[in-house]
Amino acid sequence: MVNIPSTIRIAFRALRVNKMRSGLTMLGIIIGVAAVIAMVAVGAGASSKIAEQISSMGSNLLIILPGATTSGGVRMGAGTQPTLTMGDAEAIMRECPAVEAVAPTHNGVAQVVYSHMNWSTGVVGTTPSYLYIREWQLAGGRTFTAQDVKSATKAALVGRTVVENLFGDEDPVGKVIRIQNLPFTVLGVLAEKGQDARGHDQDDTIMIPITTAQKKLFGVQFPGMVRIITVKAKSIQDLAAAERQITELLKQRHRIGPKQDNDFTVRNLTQFMQAREESSKVMTLLLGAIASVSLLVGGIGIMNIMLVSVTERTREIGIRMAIGAKTWDIRLQFLIEALALSLLGGIIGIVIGVSASTIISRASGWPVIVSPLSVLLAFGFSGIVGMFFGFYPAYKASLLNPIDALRYE
Repeated sequence: MVNIPSTIRIAFRALRVNKMRSGLTMLGIIIGVAAVIAMVAVGAGASSKIAEQISSMGSNLLIILPGATTSGGVRMGAGTQPTLTMGDAEAIMRECPAVEAVAPTHNGVAQVVYSHMNWSTGVVGTTPSYLYIREWQLAGGRTFTAQDVKSATKAALVGRTVVENLFGDEDPVGKVIRIQNLPFTVLGVLAEKGQDARGHDQDDTIMIPITTAQKKLFGVQFPGMVRIITVKAKSIQDLAAAERQITELLKQRHRIGPKQDNDFTVRNLTQFMQAREESSKVMTLLLGAIASVSLLVGGIGIMNIMLVSVTERTREIGIRMAIGAKTWDIRLQFLIEALALSLLGGIIGIVIGVSASTIISRASGWPVIVSPLSVLLAFGFSGIVGMFFGFYPAYKASLLNPIDALRYE
């Protein structure tokens, strides 16, 4: 019967005799495990950041942009030609079964003043449904109503960045601010959203009734003009149907023939962001796979050193066999040595990988998520590498002829 405790003691004693060589042998495993953990943590952090940005935008979103202006044969891009109206938004809500909510917006940039403080920010004229579509909560106060939109009330909702720059620690609800010298009463404070996918601060905004923006603040080129229409489909499965229904409806309303270019653009934001998230996940797997190559290199290093060790300790193996050691005793001894090198290297690699992930996170300001699963997989893989690459040297050592081994110089 194999005496496992004795075999383990012999294996570890052999490793301690050559500390420098054992340390260098573990280096490949250490680097491999640390690289896997750090790369997967960075990739998971990127996926988490994108998922957070998707959540902050809202779900099942479509945006409709007006058409493109052509000047001197040069097309200026989507949004440069005013072709969307309040009537279009109302028709979409009324006639598109796959649509749950619609919010037309008419936005611009304006200087905002409160007391002795002032701040330049984006002002979004919209309807109450915009908050529902964007899944945007209120941190305090209340939102404006459909009646405020109908009456073009000078009411405002302010984002967290605007509050910090205009009011400081003061509660803004009920206060009067001036937007381009027009007085607006702050009805509520928007909950914090953070940055969007383009790095834009979503909290640096003020929302007002769309009719107020059209009639009193920014003006319009023609009655009812809007700059963007934001749409929420009933479900993610309804996105394609909603996009098709909206396109057909607007082509009909704008009298666009079969061979004519659309004077609007419908963009599926949800699918775009989900595609980015999927790309991030694929990149995480790719980074992990590339880092795993280091583990294979480390395993080859273990095999190389163990083969050298078998050659150096041929007489020792012969003596052990001569006094009664069985084939499995010799085989197990070298397997344990290889496994000890890989597992100890794995433990050190975990410590370095977690530390590197923390340093990367602090240095870049990017979230880095160390997954327990990735740590277990890296550690387990290092053990498998040790067993796999340690088996051949152990097998070779166990097949030595005791007489030939004793004669070896």
